[in-house]
Amino acid sequence: MLQVTGVSLQYGSKKLFEDVNLKFTKGNCYGIIGANGAGKSTFLKVLSGEIEPQKGYVTLDKNERMSVLQQNQNMYDNETVLRTVMRGYKRLVDIMDEKDALYANPDFSEEDGIRAAELESEFAEMNGYDAEYQAGQLLNALEIPEALHYSLMCDLDAKQKVRVLLAQALFGNPDVLLLDEPSMGLSPLYVNQIFDMIKKINDSGITVLLVEQNAKKALSVANRAYVLETGNIILEGTGRELLTNESVKKAYLGEAG
Repeated sequence: MLQVTGVSLQYGSKKLFEDVNLKFTKGNCYGIIGANGAGKSTFLKVLSGEIEPQKGYVTLDKNERMSVLQQNQNMYDNETVLRTVMRGYKRLVDIMDEKDALYANPDFSEEDGIRAAELESEFAEMNGYDAEYQAGQLLNALEIPEALHYSLMCDLDAKQKVRVLLAQALFGNPDVLLLDEPSMGLSPLYVNQIFDMIKKINDSGITVLLVEQNAKKALSVANRAYVLETGNIILEGTGRELLTNESVKKAYLGEAG
């Protein structure tokens, strides 16, 4: 379970959040909607630990792991598709890089050998020797063909990059997945495909927290949803309840009452 306790955040005189208390329970999909500037993306950054609140704290149950969908589609342009996926498990990639550097050292010492053995042991405990296979399986499930697995990310189109970054977020079997505007810049047809994937991910037991400008899509997959306005939760309920709420329909769904 992911829990937010008494979280407050302020920049200068502008209060973004004040004494926010929420619980995100296992296996649910939570939608967070609101106007631009409402604090939705900032809230996800607080949850992920990227931004530290001035007051309060965020806790994740012991032995649970959180992952975040990267928004910058060009961040890994000089890396292969497979390695980009494996970067979803940072410690694993750090070990791979350190091992490679040790073995490439022409003056490999006894001390280096001891360190390499320690790394190999940790790597094995993380199922690191199967990492490339697991990354490939994720890519296949998200319909990235094997012919592209060793391509550079810069050779992929925007739709393919989103799928690869989603595979990255899923790599290592996270318990909680944070998604910030996954439909950004995508065509309507592909937006539907992405939300079908999100539904399947949640159905597999992963807790999903979804920030999305496309409120109708977010509410359609959410078990529970919140409306943020200038950092405050002004409305909450099931996704279905908010889809039929007159004020939500008027403000966020483009429907008159």
